[in-house]
Amino acid sequence: MNTQETDTCIVGAGISGLALATFLRREQPQRTLLVLEKGARPGGAIRSYQNEGYLAEWGPHGFLDNRAESRELIALAGLEHDTVTAPLSRFVRYLCLNGRLALVPQTPPRILMAPLMSWSNKFRLVAGDLRRPYIAGEPTVAQWVKERFGPALLPFADAVYTGTYAGDIERLRIDGVMPGLRALEQEHGSVLRALFARMRERKRARKGKPQNGAAAKPGLPAMTSFTEGMEQFPLALARSLQDVGQLLLNTPLHSIKQEQGGWLLNTAQGAYRCRELVLALPLNASLKLLEKSQLTPTAPAAPAQSLPEARIFSVLLGFGPEAQIPFGFGYLAPEQEKRFALGALFSTHMFPGRAPEGGQLLEILIGGRRHPERLELSDNEMIERAYADIRQLMPLPEPPRFSAVLRPEAGIPQPEDDYLGLLAWRQELQQQKPNLHVLGFGWNGIGLNEMVREAKLLALALTSRPMVSATEVKRIYM
Repeated sequence: MNTQETDTCIVGAGISGLALATFLRREQPQRTLLVLEKGARPGGAIRSYQNEGYLAEWGPHGFLDNRAESRELIALAGLEHDTVTAPLSRFVRYLCLNGRLALVPQTPPRILMAPLMSWSNKFRLVAGDLRRPYIAGEPTVAQWVKERFGPALLPFADAVYTGTYAGDIERLRIDGVMPGLRALEQEHGSVLRALFARMRERKRARKGKPQNGAAAKPGLPAMTSFTEGMEQFPLALARSLQDVGQLLLNTPLHSIKQEQGGWLLNTAQGAYRCRELVLALPLNASLKLLEKSQLTPTAPAAPAQSLPEARIFSVLLGFGPEAQIPFGFGYLAPEQEKRFALGALFSTHMFPGRAPEGGQLLEILIGGRRHPERLELSDNEMIERAYADIRQLMPLPEPPRFSAVLRPEAGIPQPEDDYLGLLAWRQELQQQKPNLHVLGFGWNGIGLNEMVREAKLLALALTSRPMVSATEVKRIYM
């Protein structure tokens, strides 16, 4: 069997691999490349569900429109006119506190003014942050929040990381989930001082830029999806690659071998030789593949074979117009509330076309890092318990018009004990093997924006057009 030669092989057709291939094609059209995907469909964890007029998601439900790289990729996919948005300035989220839904504003100053905690706790929160020095070591999120701000903020931190990682703040490491904020804390000795300093810097920067008329005031971003669901995005990217023969589905790897000047990949469909090899896979899949690959003895050993994962199932409940679902994105429930559900998305408020005409859809989230045992329940029991839980928080008719359970196989890698060591190991590995690149879900975050940005950075590096990668502070939107 002949061996096909190509400049770049990308293993994995999730959003990271598809984005990298798309950016490479734009930056260097003459480069030959091939994306190899073991499954029958592209998109990885991004997958949409349609049934009886309801549209839901197996994986991510959207992404914020505040990253230029993601907007570029949408344009390259030809989907500029197929996006649907839910602006954070108009929508709200809720937090389940003391068995009731409490409205949470979208920005830290407004959160501070909202009646979500006593004024004495608010004063302790501010005073504690300004008084305490940088907290050294690798504390968990719970340890860091408690020492930095006091225990009153723990339920809010719990909700944030339930909503992002489905994680446990007693195990998640703050340096893993908010590295940019930790860098600023170390520089300024206080989170609030750091945030005020950044606000002053942005204000000076805006004043220094010529404007047509009044200076533009930055606003809140919008949650973004697509008219046919999130899966429309990777499918559009994949089609453009398939049209030119640069994407192969149903092509699992049998082996990877390093050769002089490149890599040899053996698959059931044939062998492929490339100069640059990119593993664009979820973190644990990359670790598993690298462990069995024939790397040279000089390659460093990974400090862990895998990270723990949190899995989330979705209970879909469809109702008519009589269901009194509060307007907004949805709600989250801290662990202290002892609820069955982690929270829920008010899908038909967010995006059009998520239910039949006149209908409403709730996507209720079950499981997470703390409660994997709930994922063992039957569909009927999961639906019954989710429905009983959520109808305590809002008036819902009985029974729902539609119900289903989505059980995705993918999990969310948890930045816990071994995560920072794995990041350092990846950097050392890529220094020793500069033509091997590792990126994807879980390495530098789990959001679509983070994966697209990392893909573009690599594309520019491979085509010798470096983009400055500054330390970012992830903004928190409740």
